Amino acid sequence: MQREGSGNPFNIIVIVAALGYFVDIYDLILFGIVRTASLRDIGIPEDQILSVGNYLLSVQMAGMLLGGIVWGVLGDKKGRLSTLFLTIFLYSIANIANGFVTTVEQYAWMRFIAGFGLAGELGVGITLVSEVMSKEKRGMGASIVSGIGISGAVLGFLVAEQFDWKTAYFTGGGLGLLLLFMRVAVFESGMFKKTKDASVRTGNFFSLFTNLRRFRKYLFAILIGVPVWFTVSVLAIPATEFARDALGIQGPVKSSTSVMLHYIGASFGSILFGYISQKLRSRKKAIMAALWSIAALTAVYFMLHGSTPFMFYVVIFSLGIPMGGLWAVFMAGASEQFGTNIRATVTTTAPNFVRGSTIGILAMLEAFKESIGLLQAGIIVGVVCIGIALISAWFMEETFGKDLDYME
Repeated sequence: MQREGSGNPFNIIVIVAALGYFVDIYDLILFGIVRTASLRDIGIPEDQILSVGNYLLSVQMAGMLLGGIVWGVLGDKKGRLSTLFLTIFLYSIANIANGFVTTVEQYAWMRFIAGFGLAGELGVGITLVSEVMSKEKRGMGASIVSGIGISGAVLGFLVAEQFDWKTAYFTGGGLGLLLLFMRVAVFESGMFKKTKDASVRTGNFFSLFTNLRRFRKYLFAILIGVPVWFTVSVLAIPATEFARDALGIQGPVKSSTSVMLHYIGASFGSILFGYISQKLRSRKKAIMAALWSIAALTAVYFMLHGSTPFMFYVVIFSLGIPMGGLWAVFMAGASEQFGTNIRATVTTTAPNFVRGSTIGILAMLEAFKESIGLLQAGIIVGVVCIGIALISAWFMEETFGKDLDYME
């Protein structure tokens, strides 16, 4: 058994959490990869695929918003491990059911349930990793979880390329059920066990809104991560439509290939920016570096008009590097800012509110697209998302090396 306060970033909890996130990302991104093929198969006309796809993605993210709150509260009240078992079981069953849908309504319900289940995996896993590792090394632990986990999107692409979309969903559900057996090797956080004996309320989600300082920390923690899902939901998943209708790319661009390349970059970026954070001994500086990199590469993306598919793929891959870096350091920072009695609540809800921001991002994109066109709409949405994140990062507190054994 791995002792608490470990400095080894490859301990059993990190490995199992990373594999859990691997399956989480496989299932989360799979819809983006099989979106076009699955919607064509159930009879959606070509000119409606973008709008129907955005609707289903928004429904999935709505499930994640609700699930993030439920699983986060349960993680603080009932324990990290039992909550993980429930989330894995739910999203595994839902993804198997996805392979049987024949209508948009059925598809929407299954994406909502899958999103609800997927909402708990990463946050609860990162909370557990943060609490069993030494304060000097826990950032690398979170980056390893993120780096390995994000590569699940690559497996999703490979499976979807070799098999039909239904088999891809069945595979994701099967991997999740297999993961349940691996969780037996993981032990509960000692910090959580202390809260069970203390006379303090655990998992109080509303306590995040009753104290101004706490609310401000929580709000900034969420807003910092919004550019991650801007790049995924606006630039990567609908890459086919963006390349064809907004940028005039001289050749076909596949959304599935774009998502795969974006997430390969993100996998590298998670480790790279985790290392940068360790070397700089700062979460804040690493986050600022990732945000400015996303801003610069997003500008390059929007200047690709008339370019080749190869150049488009190079830019979408490059954008993935700071995206993955921002996500990894953002997760570590969110976990470090709050006490043990609400840590799982914060670490689970914050990333899911970021994912849930996709609903607003896509609604803004659709609204602007009707009046000014897809390209200009994408630029405006990007400026808003990245600008808000930069302001929030400026005001965030530094948490590198912070002692986490305390309660709110």
